[in-house]
Amino acid sequence: MKLTLRIWRQKNATAKGNFETYQMDNVSPRMAFLEMLDALNKKLVEEDKDPVAFDHDCREGICGSCGMFINGHPHGPVPAITTCHLSMRFFKDGDTIWIEPWRAKPFPVIKDLIVDRKAFDTIMIAGGFISVNAGAAPEANSILVPKTKSDMAFDTAICIGCGACVAACKNASAMLFVSAKISQYALLPQGRVEAKERVRKMVEKMDEAGFGNCSNTGACEAECPKEIKLVDIARLRREFIKAF
Repeated sequence: MKLTLRIWRQKNATAKGNFETYQMDNVSPRMAFLEMLDALNKKLVEEDKDPVAFDHDCREGICGSCGMFINGHPHGPVPAITTCHLSMRFFKDGDTIWIEPWRAKPFPVIKDLIVDRKAFDTIMIAGGFISVNAGAAPEANSILVPKTKSDMAFDTAICIGCGACVAACKNASAMLFVSAKISQYALLPQGRVEAKERVRKMVEKMDEAGFGNCSNTGACEAECPKEIKLVDIARLRREFIKAF
C-alpha cells in the first residue's frame, strides 16, 4: 500500500507543533501500526532526519503506553484494541492517516506523539492501595467473594491507564479511569477498609490535576480499548456520596 501520513511533530512541551507529511510505499497489510511507524523512522534515520517519537513498551495491549490519536479516534478507528494491536489491514491503498498525541491539559506533550501521563500516577498514589498482610499468600477461601462481584471487579481491574478516555472526552475528564480504579477495590471486601478515604483522596487528586468533569456523553466508554463501562462512573459517584 501507498499511504500519506500526516503526523504531529513537536520538539518539546514549550515548542509550537505542526503536522508534517510523509509518504510511505510498500506498506504491508500484515504490518502492525507501530511496525509501520518503525519503518517510517528507519527511513527518516537513513535520510539523516529526526525520527518520530512515540511511546510503546509491551506491544501486547497491556501497558497502555502506545496511545495516540489516529484519524480522530484514540488508538485508531477499530474499537476495543490498543494502537499496538491495530493492523494496517484496516487501512487501504491511497489513504491519508492523521496521527497526533492525546489532547488534554493534564497530559502535556513531551515530544511529537509522547505525552506526560504522570497525572494518572498521582491519582493512583493518592488511594490505589489496600491494607492487607503483604507476607505469605492467604488461603484463597479465607475471604469468600461472590463470583458476580469478583467478575465485575476483574472487568474494572483490566483498565490499563492509557488515557484514551481523557483524550476522547470533550471535557478531558478522567472519570472512567478513576471509576475503574475505585470500582476494582469497592467491589471486594479487601477494599472496603479504606473505601471512604480512597474515593475522597482520588477524586480530590483528579480535580487537582486539572481533569474536567463528566457530562455523560459516553465517548470514554466508546473509545476505551478495554471496554470499561459507564456504570463504573455511577459506582464512583455513589462511593463518593457515601464518603461524606
